[in-house]
Amino acid sequence: MLAEIHPKLPMRDKNSTRKFYVEKLGFNEIGDYDHYLMVRKDTIEIHFFEFKELNPKENYGQIYIRTNDIDNLYQALLDNKVEIHPNGPLQTKPWGQKEFALLDPDTNLLTFGQSI
Repeated sequence: MLAEIHPKLPMRDKNSTRKFYVEKLGFNEIGDYDHYLMVRKDTIEIHFFEFKELNPKENYGQIYIRTNDIDNLYQALLDNKVEIHPNGPLQTKPWGQKEFALLDPDTNLLTFGQSI
């Protein structure tokens, strides 16, 4: 019965969020409304709501994105000068996933993983 999920993350500034996701991560903007932004890449869609008072040090927003080509995705992000989380370089985890993580401009944690 359930078909898709589109997580909603907080953002302080729509322009910096758009720039990061479109220019750095390769998403396409699919919606721009008052205090709301939507982006998509392949089958992944992420929505953002404006939260100007967000304290990035207190933000616990996070999503896990599955991929079928983690090595090439990781290299493409490195080539595009995307900063990988210091505790999240590409590595194989004991739970059978190959993963890496990064933070967006508002410290939303994005973890990318592929089953091995």
